[in-house]
Amino acid sequence: MIFRTLVTVADLEANLFNAKCVVVDCRHDLMDFSAGFKAYQAGHIPNATFAHIEEDLSGEKTDRTGRHPLPRREDLEAIFGEWGINNDSQIVAYDAQGGQFAGRLWWLARWLGHADVAVLDGGWQAWMAKTNWSSVEDADRVLGTFVARAPLVDVVDAAAVLARPADALLVDARAAERYEGRVEPIDLVAGHVPGALNRFWQSNLAEPNGSFKTRAQLRAEFDALLAGRRPDQVLQMCGSGVTAAHNILAMEHAGLPGSMLYAGSWSEWIRDPRRPVAKAA
Repeated sequence: MIFRTLVTVADLEANLFNAKCVVVDCRHDLMDFSAGFKAYQAGHIPNATFAHIEEDLSGEKTDRTGRHPLPRREDLEAIFGEWGINNDSQIVAYDAQGGQFAGRLWWLARWLGHADVAVLDGGWQAWMAKTNWSSVEDADRVLGTFVARAPLVDVVDAAAVLARPADALLVDARAAERYEGRVEPIDLVAGHVPGALNRFWQSNLAEPNGSFKTRAQLRAEFDALLAGRRPDQVLQMCGSGVTAAHNILAMEHAGLPGSMLYAGSWSEWIRDPRRPVAKAA
């Protein structure tokens, strides 16, 4: 069992009680931080553990960071061990939002050097539609021995975004109305980084909160977006570094690995009023 981008419900069901399989529930609501755990308590994939986006998959916030700064590697390493993850584990992350939050865990695992991690295609809805099998029991896990290794993904900061080469491509994963600066329901300033292009993360899905598009569809769409650039010339951002990982995952699944994450993203960018802001005309 080795899955490194997406895993189907059928494949997860067949391997659910494989000792090396660790399932992590990443359901979350940006407007109600308690909603994810409540959903987990009401029912989850059997033997899944719960990851809180704000507490487990983010670091300490300051007046200079974005809303979801990266956790310290050593802290996340310890959390992986508490979840029963070892260096030979197959991690499967899922949510009920089309991979919006599961993609964050996928990226973070790769940041810790762990390649065998995948997102459940279609998430909770697809699992229940096929299996109608859930549990309210906590995961039965033995403490893992996970040790972080060299990152498999690259991170950039605001300085690198400002100084990016002319041939680099900055991609913003937020919804078009937020990117254009027409509405801003979360952050204090509306708009986008000058020069960024917009690809809403839900564009990677066949339908909202559903399964991903086919590899061929994703490849064609990203090839058009890249316009001849290499994947390693792409910098990905969003509101806080969460949904940008969805675009990185989609590119990886399409055979276009190597794009970089601006982890602080828009919510960090606007912390410094000297940084430029653009809006749609």
